[in-house]
Amino acid sequence: MDSKDTKETYVVDSKDGDYAPTYEEAQRRGSAVEDGIVMNVDGLHRKLSNRMIQWIAIGGSIGTALFVSIGWGLIGGGPGSLFIAFLFYCTVVAAVNSGMAEMAVFMPVSGSFIRFAGKWVDEAFGFAAGWNFFLYEAILIPFEISALNLVLTYWRDDIPVAAVVAACIVLYGIINIFVVKLYGEAEFWLASGKLLLIFILTFFTFITMVGGNPKHDAYGFRYWNTPGAFAESVTTGALGRFQGFLAALFTAAWTVVGPEYIAMVAGEAIYPRVTIKQAFKTVYWRFGGFFILGALCVGVVVPYNDPTLLNVLNTQGTGTGAASPYVVAMQNLGITVLPDLTNALLVTSIFSAGNSYVYCATRSLYGLSLDGQAPRFLRKTTKNGIPIYCFCVVMVFPCISFLSVSAGSAQAIKWLVNIVTASQVLNYVIMSTTYIFFYRAVKAQGYDRKAFPYRSWWQPWLAYYALVFTFIIVFIQGYTVFLPGNWDIGTFFTYYTMIIACPVFYFGWKLIKRTKLVKPEEADLVWERPIIDRYEASIDPPLGLWEDLYQFLSLKKYRTKKTAVEA
Repeated sequence: MDSKDTKETYVVDSKDGDYAPTYEEAQRRGSAVEDGIVMNVDGLHRKLSNRMIQWIAIGGSIGTALFVSIGWGLIGGGPGSLFIAFLFYCTVVAAVNSGMAEMAVFMPVSGSFIRFAGKWVDEAFGFAAGWNFFLYEAILIPFEISALNLVLTYWRDDIPVAAVVAACIVLYGIINIFVVKLYGEAEFWLASGKLLLIFILTFFTFITMVGGNPKHDAYGFRYWNTPGAFAESVTTGALGRFQGFLAALFTAAWTVVGPEYIAMVAGEAIYPRVTIKQAFKTVYWRFGGFFILGALCVGVVVPYNDPTLLNVLNTQGTGTGAASPYVVAMQNLGITVLPDLTNALLVTSIFSAGNSYVYCATRSLYGLSLDGQAPRFLRKTTKNGIPIYCFCVVMVFPCISFLSVSAGSAQAIKWLVNIVTASQVLNYVIMSTTYIFFYRAVKAQGYDRKAFPYRSWWQPWLAYYALVFTFIIVFIQGYTVFLPGNWDIGTFFTYYTMIIACPVFYFGWKLIKRTKLVKPEEADLVWERPIIDRYEASIDPPLGLWEDLYQFLSLKKYRTKKTAVEA
């Protein structure tokens, strides 16, 4: 029987015997249907292949902070503090990732963790989670475009800012408005550039530290001894060194990311219980290979008191490639060409970050609309599965970057970014809290976690570990503003605006809608599982990553479907 003729109601082959909607009912609802296979309850299409998802996972976890902003952590805490801080914070985000992976693979729906928060914790909690994430992603778009303009000044100062802004807006629009597969392809190549940059900088560190440089100086770990491994910050002595560690830790909190970007593509991934699972599992070695090793390399190539690095950071900030510790090290060693290549790859890295923010902001707003926490008209999708009105709303934000044409107005963009600084760590507070409620519901309803497609280790203790430390970090990030003589109202709002806003979102929605915390035995753990089960039963399992890459490079058509199974 041809899958297009499968009209009758069918039962998903699951232990609960849950019913999924019929083909005709799915079409009436505006669900994503292709060749008779219902891919989603909503209008998003599952078009992201294994190759794309793995590279999106890589690209989403690597930002320009790893190459440039990390310099603030180095001068604040020294190479020893920087390495320890990144090592520690990676364990925290790994704990977040563990719980997030279990939830997202169990229920790979559109909107992911922001809808989990509303479904399994409290509707008001989901409202706060969604708007916190949406504002964070959307406001970072103009920031990245402005940063791109600054990086281009590494070569020349007369590049028209407005032209660069317009070009970015057009490219982001083209990549995100047609089909999600185009976004996946773009991120595949852009993430490849980030990988290339990491390999270049890692090999640069090793080769030059053993003497492979124009000065034939085998400097090794010299800078760990002179000026030393631990820098003082704010004060002196042991307290100053501890505060230096905190400075490095806050840099790590801005730099180390990943789980949220994988989670947000779950609703558009082919065979998500395989592809998304693989992406989450590779997060751990990326933490070690990219972030921890990156922190070690930065502390090797340049001392924390390097006058050039201090001058560039204090005068130009981290908006230019010249502020990269690696570029400073290359210049110190008299290396040419390589700084230009590094800056060129930084351009692609920044563009990729902005592109990811457009995608995530669009999908988070769509998820809010699906749950009735944003206007209903935003649920509209094109026939290719693009939330068109959500996309239009999001594309207003990159237009803010036209303010960067004026030096004075550019401060407005920095101010906007500053007020959402805490949102990134708050995302992890939200994910950890949601997992704890999810775990309680699973236990209360008698589910066997061993039967889950992905089961995280040492739960719920890892979730509590992540929750405690992310909660502490988000509150102490701005501690210096409370020290004697340091009070500044602007700095206070830089660190605490979203910490104040999220409770306002939560309690405001709670009062308006009279929502209640979800009881463990009442949490909806069925939700969209039937339709996802049916979809996965109706297509071939995805290709492995290397097979997918080979097939892509061989220009062969990707195989995804088989005849739908009759009820």
